[in-house]
Amino acid sequence: AKFFAHYLKDEPGFDLEDPASFQTGSNTWQYYSHFPPRESRSTSLYLAGAGLLSWSSSTTTATASYLSDPANPVPYRHRPIQPTYSDDSQWYNWLTEDQRFVTGRNDVAVFKLPALTQNLTLTGEVVADIFASTTGSDNDLVVKLIDRYPGDDPAPEMRGYQLIVNAEIFRGRYLSGFDRPTALTPGSIHEYKFSLHDVDHVFKAGHTVMVEIQSTWFPLYDRNPQTFVPNIMKAKPSKYKPATITIY
Repeated sequence: AKFFAHYLKDEPGFDLEDPASFQTGSNTWQYYSHFPPRESRSTSLYLAGAGLLSWSSSTTTATASYLSDPANPVPYRHRPIQPTYSDDSQWYNWLTEDQRFVTGRNDVAVFKLPALTQNLTLTGEVVADIFASTTGSDNDLVVKLIDRYPGDDPAPEMRGYQLIVNAEIFRGRYLSGFDRPTALTPGSIHEYKFSLHDVDHVFKAGHTVMVEIQSTWFPLYDRNPQTFVPNIMKAKPSKYKPATITIY
């Protein structure tokens, strides 16, 4: 109530230090007078060759490719997927779904840091900045930031667990603007830069930072035909075609 009174009616009584942020990883409540914290700094994490992440950029050329097939999309959680609101549905918990069920798929590009030697606190906005091409004329890019628990975690049920810290999807047709859907030229390299939104998370020592990139996330998001059509909702089955996605 104090928040709305302040921002909608210009009334006093609310301060940014009043609300709390539940920081995952450390599982503690944090209070910030400024978000992100003033002592934080922007940090780049680079995709490197051989499925690695790096804190420094590299001059070597490396790519990762996968075949995205709308007929065999990457699911957003384990199959069988229950009706959303059925009594036994796990839809409510999908954001904590252990991602190991898709990490081994051939249509998911996986990048990882070596296991951390000390805690890494990530507080603020995460932005994906990906250069990619497709053999089709439209595509989706899904980017996930994942916290992988160590194989010797004290809790046996958490050993190797892969937790989504945050994730988002972007549709290639909107690279020129959401009001200007445009076909992509097959083979051309485009920059996909979009927000994965704010996060407040601690990657603990021994854990692994992972980035996964895929081009389907079904049925959380509708399948992209990967062939440009004016209206995907009216796309004919013949327009849904496999395409090779290359990450640079």
